Amino acid sequence: MNKLIEYEEANDEVRLVYDDIRVIRKTDYINNFWKAIANHPPTLRRTWETVKEVMTSPGELDPLMRELIYIAVSVTNGCEYCIASHTAAAHAKGMSDVMFGELMGIIATANTTNRLANGYQIPVDEQFKT
Repeated sequence: MNKLIEYEEANDEVRLVYDDIRVIRKTDYINNFWKAIANHPPTLRRTWETVKEVMTSPGELDPLMRELIYIAVSVTNGCEYCIASHTAAAHAKGMSDVMFGELMGIIATANTTNRLANGYQIPVDEQFKT
């Protein structure tokens, strides 16, 4: 495991990213994900810029929907860290326990039907093609 880079021991490049995270997220807290990838400042900067753009830029998907999608992908990929952090973020944006339960049902169903479609090598119906 890489060392977690705390703000006080970070170089100027890392501190710039941490400062931006704090401003955008309106918090002083920097989570362990960012502290771990700060071991390679170019990866920290690039990843933060992408996450910031995708998760906070104006768009048709509201912030809660973005978090729900992030949870779904994280569950499918088996990323314990991302499941925990984005579930907390979704709760902060209004997700209820009932919504979380429904989301888990959808994820489980989609993963089952995806595997069946792949296993059976089902051809895509013409009317579904764009």
